[in-house]
Amino acid sequence: MKSSPLRFSVALLALICAVFLYWHCANAPGPHPPLVNTPVVAQPVPLSPRIQAVLDDYHRFFSQEMALTQTPGAAVVIVLDSQVVLMQGYGKRVVGRPDSVDIHTVFRIGSLSKGFAGVLTGRLVQDRVFAWEDPVQRYFPGFTLRDHAQAKRIRLWHLLSHTTGLPYHAFTNLIEAGYDTPRIISDYFPKAPICGVEGTFFSYQNVAFCAIEEVMKNATGKTYQELLVEKIFQPAGMTTASCDFNTMQTCGNKACPHFRISNTAWNADTISPLYYNSAAAGGVNASIADMGEWLKVLLGNKPEIVSAATLDKVFAPVVKTGNERRIMPRWIDRDAASYAMGWRVLQHENDTIIYHGGYVNGFRGEIALNRRDKVGICVLFNASSDLSKTCVEAFFDRWNGR
Repeated sequence: MKSSPLRFSVALLALICAVFLYWHCANAPGPHPPLVNTPVVAQPVPLSPRIQAVLDDYHRFFSQEMALTQTPGAAVVIVLDSQVVLMQGYGKRVVGRPDSVDIHTVFRIGSLSKGFAGVLTGRLVQDRVFAWEDPVQRYFPGFTLRDHAQAKRIRLWHLLSHTTGLPYHAFTNLIEAGYDTPRIISDYFPKAPICGVEGTFFSYQNVAFCAIEEVMKNATGKTYQELLVEKIFQPAGMTTASCDFNTMQTCGNKACPHFRISNTAWNADTISPLYYNSAAAGGVNASIADMGEWLKVLLGNKPEIVSAATLDKVFAPVVKTGNERRIMPRWIDRDAASYAMGWRVLQHENDTIIYHGGYVNGFRGEIALNRRDKVGICVLFNASSDLSKTCVEAFFDRWNGR
């Protein structure tokens, strides 16, 4: 019996579909291999063999140290000039669960937040909203100290360089108690002794640092969070960055903090609302992909966000920090560290390293860049791991061939 044209068409269509489905299934991607074995790199410009060797060696080092220190989870990004050359998630978002850290997993970054405040202030100076030398009381009349004359002399740069003269970590405990910045400043700053002359005496702060939020709000009519999103997060392409508790709490791809319960075990904890009331000092949330975009800004590759001249000002050393606990004691001398505007400046042999570390709610973060070589690294951890103490040094030692 002869086939009708319709039957022939149906048969031919079925054959084509079968071939397509076979090809599609046979070539469908399989399960993703563990991230620890597959560094994510973006290399529009080929890297030299030496640089590629440094990156490969650092990846091996980091993978091994993750295992040796039994760190729950971490993420690394390395940027060379305008190029992300390594971006990688390691370990788990939560111990005992299957979800791995990836490049979009959001962490709390603690005092790495201070670097955003410094650059945002510089951007507003660049936009002529205010000037570095403006008195704080011009925009925040409630700013006060026991010494009223010294309070009048405090300039914007004193807030960001921790040189107001207040004692070390003055009233950080009240941040943890949930008090807001204006209340702490108005009710408690007059009770604190003055320990040094403004601009010359370094004493690390959180509350005084966050007075810059009130300055910005009163100068622009916008909140600190609104300005950070408008001036930095959005134009930089930091798509998952934020600085509030609710956004972090509802994020589907976030790391949880961990606390050590023995030499070999960690317990996961919940995200805490602490320090979101001091966003400039410690309230930013970000993924390592976000921090890669941030490094591009800091290395001067996004002048539409912040100019090179502004970065020069933000990174310029203001005061030596030798009276403070040592930073990277194995790597630099006590007198080789200074503070700029939300950033530490470290002298290591012939290198100037712009650096900050952070800790909050069980999370740790490290960020560092060498502007001369146009290279930077950021590492985020969901636990206070021993690896956080060596990860920056280990990278720059390899970078410099040591």
